[in-house]
Amino acid sequence: MAGSIDCGEVMTKELTVCFPSDTIVRAAELMAHQHVGAIPVVDSEQDRKLRGIITDRDIAIRVVAHGHDPRNTRVFEAMTRDLVTCTPAQDIREAIDLMADRQLRRIAVVEDGRLVGIIAQADIANRAFDRERITRMLQEISQPEPKR
Repeated sequence: MAGSIDCGEVMTKELTVCFPSDTIVRAAELMAHQHVGAIPVVDSEQDRKLRGIITDRDIAIRVVAHGHDPRNTRVFEAMTRDLVTCTPAQDIREAIDLMADRQLRRIAVVEDGRLVGIIAQADIANRAFDRERITRMLQEISQPEPKR
């Protein structure tokens, strides 16, 4: 890859977010409306301090599969809290490697604890990056989860 590309150049900046107190139904409605499978969870629209992410998989496994009522279950009860993040100034190759190593389909971009963007597989695939790294990332992410 010629030259260095920062995560800030690749990330999606216009994000729909939800709040820990929102219902699972609200998060699912946002996903449907935005045609996405994940919504970042922040404290407030003003400070955008990243608290987690709620994914369609979180909803399926942590809510539906356990028989919880999505109208009465709050996002904070089902969201993923242990997030891997990058910064806008970080080289995109580092983000790609993190995504591959951790089997992530997306990575939040954070500056001073505040959510500023997100990088999804599509954001990377739509740019002309190191093909070998992209292939490795997709192979790593697509591996079955280890049995626990």
